[in-house]
Amino acid sequence: MKLTVKNKFARQRFTFFFLGLLALLAAAFPWRIWLNPADMRLLQGENRYINLSSFLPVHIKGSRDGILSLNGSPLSTQASRVSLRSPLLLGAEGLGSVDLELRLFGVIPLRNLTVKVLPEVKLVPGGHSVGIKLHSEGVLVVGHHLVNSEAGSASPAREAGIEVGDVVLFIDGIRLDDANQVAEIINRQGKAGKALNFTVKRQGRQFTVRVIPLLCRETGRYRIGLYIRDTAAGVGTMTFYDPLTRVYGALGHVITDVDTNLPIEVRDGRIVKANIVSIKAARRGLPGEKTGIFQEDRDIAGTIEKNCAFGIFGRLDNLADSQNSRYNRPLPVALMSQVQPGPAQILTVLEGEKIESFNIEILRVYNQVRPQDKSMVIRVTDERLLNAAGGIVQGMSGSPIIQNNRLAGAVTHVFVNDPTRGYGIFIEWMIQESGLLEKLNSYGAPEKWREEAA
Repeated sequence: MKLTVKNKFARQRFTFFFLGLLALLAAAFPWRIWLNPADMRLLQGENRYINLSSFLPVHIKGSRDGILSLNGSPLSTQASRVSLRSPLLLGAEGLGSVDLELRLFGVIPLRNLTVKVLPEVKLVPGGHSVGIKLHSEGVLVVGHHLVNSEAGSASPAREAGIEVGDVVLFIDGIRLDDANQVAEIINRQGKAGKALNFTVKRQGRQFTVRVIPLLCRETGRYRIGLYIRDTAAGVGTMTFYDPLTRVYGALGHVITDVDTNLPIEVRDGRIVKANIVSIKAARRGLPGEKTGIFQEDRDIAGTIEKNCAFGIFGRLDNLADSQNSRYNRPLPVALMSQVQPGPAQILTVLEGEKIESFNIEILRVYNQVRPQDKSMVIRVTDERLLNAAGGIVQGMSGSPIIQNNRLAGAVTHVFVNDPTRGYGIFIEWMIQESGLLEKLNSYGAPEKWREEAA
């Protein structure tokens, strides 16, 4: 009996010791490394911290010399032991791509990272008010309604399983371009007594549903009980453009449908010049807005090729018509590490087409390892802007943020309960999403680009 109790206590002590050892190893293991992306991009001269937070030793080596520094010393192709008690500092010294290999205790493979060092980028700041016209992929379902027919009232599309937020791509194999086309197809097939096969896209998945249209008593046409939309329009602000590639970026945030609040998947679109005719001032709890008139036959015009979380991007038709009266030469881009709390300026239009500079303060800068559209908190301090607009208003999204004569970011959101404050996005995230870096690389040596852009 005593031996049994003694063995029981021994097993309990061993279990507690084993669990404690596992907990210690779990706390010491550098799990944070998985929070860092497998592919990193740095601009030449940029420093970036990697926070692993562990007292276990890690050995790091690179695939090439002369590209990166580690904690202030050149990173070698020979493995070197580093302490993880404090963040590791990667420095971009030369141009090129380096594969990093991290091993725990110098033996256990931990993670492989690829770091690409790209040339310093200079861009012309925007500030122009632009009219934005988007055509969605297919047609977007924004609501249902009842069709009053001889057989009663029903919504055939809803009964077939089509939901608000769905995108209808095809009807009976016919690609859809606009809402009028949809109405004509439904009426024509309904008269022929045919059911319709709808190809629907929902959250990236495509499927087909069968819908039988009803003859509407009020209109005399066959209908299926859907409200749809194929276009979206609004006013925003251009953030930057590149003189060599003609790539531009605007808004700093995604364009969503006003009814579904879902991102609009772009088939095609255009930006045109906008003339600001009035501003509804913002108040606490009531966001303000710019009202503009599209001027499609003048000046700024370009394509919209991408609508994503960090803005809209495309190519300008004519650079001569896009000149910024305040900045007619490119400015260097501010790296994330160079954006600091303190004074800055934004460029935007309050009336007509005149781009003006207004004072703001960057209150907080977030340390981000992945692209996000809320990189900093800003506050409007310019009395003239506060008197005219009450702070940040709709239509100001994309207004470039200039700090220390560098393009640092763009205005993205307003605090509804305090319109003097809002969020901004790092310009690096917008550049990354624009595809500009890849296009610049295709032009060859960065010296050539700098000469032509100056």
